Amino acid sequence: MSHSVLTDPTTTAPDLPELIFLDEPPRLEPIAVEDRRPGRARALLRALGTVWRGLASASEWVFGAVALVGGLAVLSAVPVLQLLSFGYLLESGGRVARTGRLRDGFVGVRKAARVGSAAIGTWLVILPVRFVSMLAVSAQLVDPGGPIARRWRVGLLVLTILTALHIVAACARGGKLRYFLWPLGNPFWLGRRLLRDAGGFYAASRDAVWSFVASLRLPYYFRLGFLGFIGTLAWIILPVSLIAVGRKAPPAGLLGALLMGIVALALPFLQARFGAEGRFRAIFEYRGVRERFRHAPWAFAVALLMTLVFAVPLYLLKIQMIPRETVWVPSLVFLGFIFPARLITGWAYARSCRRERPRHWFFRVTTRLGLVPVAAFYVLIVYFSQFLAWNGIASLYEQHAFLLPVPFLDM
Repeated sequence: MSHSVLTDPTTTAPDLPELIFLDEPPRLEPIAVEDRRPGRARALLRALGTVWRGLASASEWVFGAVALVGGLAVLSAVPVLQLLSFGYLLESGGRVARTGRLRDGFVGVRKAARVGSAAIGTWLVILPVRFVSMLAVSAQLVDPGGPIARRWRVGLLVLTILTALHIVAACARGGKLRYFLWPLGNPFWLGRRLLRDAGGFYAASRDAVWSFVASLRLPYYFRLGFLGFIGTLAWIILPVSLIAVGRKAPPAGLLGALLMGIVALALPFLQARFGAEGRFRAIFEYRGVRERFRHAPWAFAVALLMTLVFAVPLYLLKIQMIPRETVWVPSLVFLGFIFPARLITGWAYARSCRRERPRHWFFRVTTRLGLVPVAAFYVLIVYFSQFLAWNGIASLYEQHAFLLPVPFLDM
């Protein structure tokens, strides 16, 4: 029967599903997958990264400030190199005087952090050398010229050479503290670099170290300190000498005290003017400083009060002689008082430069009247310091408020 149905033309064929032929295979739409890291998580990670970078930068700045003060204290205890420390103080006050921002007075803090890291790393690396050196000396004392003493000497020589290479490699890589733990970095990369171009690698490291040393501007600070020292000494040498003569000639001492009070009122701002402009003649432009005072008398009063008052307690460190090898310790105290005074003085000078018109005469007159007792008190302390200080009359020339940030002349 099924056969007849299929062969009979009158019979209607059953409905079959319509077949669709496509020239191209169908395209499958991507299925949306839920993001496993939503926007909040990414934002949180970015915030944490920002906070971490900020903390790292702040910690580097703080470490650099500490290393900077420590380095200035060490330089202050070294003859001739003291002028570098004095030049830096003049430059710091001058930069604040130019910009009016106290933070600009911390010159080279990041570089000081790098130098401090290199100094600490070097000190840690040479500890084994010092220990082996003590053992070698002990072996030499027990058995002079013996085989054990010779072995310790050879071992000390080898360790010294390796330590020197270690320090050079760490400094050439960048001088950071972590580089002293492993100065070679990636040894495979270093090996390929040395095999390909050993001379170029040495030249690049040498140029990088030299560029960093040149960026410290040591000749500039030395010149600034030397000129500032000469100019400041020219202002104070006559009053101080008259005060010294006042032991035998009281009228000369009285005249010297009067001149010293006049000089003390203007000298910090003359130094700020010199640091800001860099001209040697600027430290002698007394009229220019008087004109600046008329524009910001109160700011000048605050700066002068801080400079003179902060200098008074430091005279206590002159009563007793301090050993030469520990003189940098009181230098830290001196810098802790002098450095902020330099910054405030520069700020007061910058404030006076921003004002076009002088202040009212009432503020100028009352400020002058208030500063006279301050200067008189400072001169009184200076006069009696010759009787209390270890160096006697020579201590009168150790004007740490204006000159080198050191407490003693005979270091």
